[in-house]
Amino acid sequence: MAVQTPKQRIANERFLKRTRDERKLGKRKVADSKPKSRLPMSWTVALLFLLVGGGILELVSLFL
Repeated sequence: MAVQTPKQRIANERFLKRTRDERKLGKRKVADSKPKSRLPMSWTVALLFLLVGGGILELVSLFL
């Protein structure tokens, strides 16, 4: 292994520190991410409204 001058050693230490910091920034945080649903909440509410409303109308038409 070649002998480093003090200037090279300092430059290498700075480079190593910078690359370590960049690696930390690139990692994902597990606690912050939520699994995204395929359907937005508004579509889910609209579908539930249609299904429940249709069921209620069927029950009303059955008894009348």
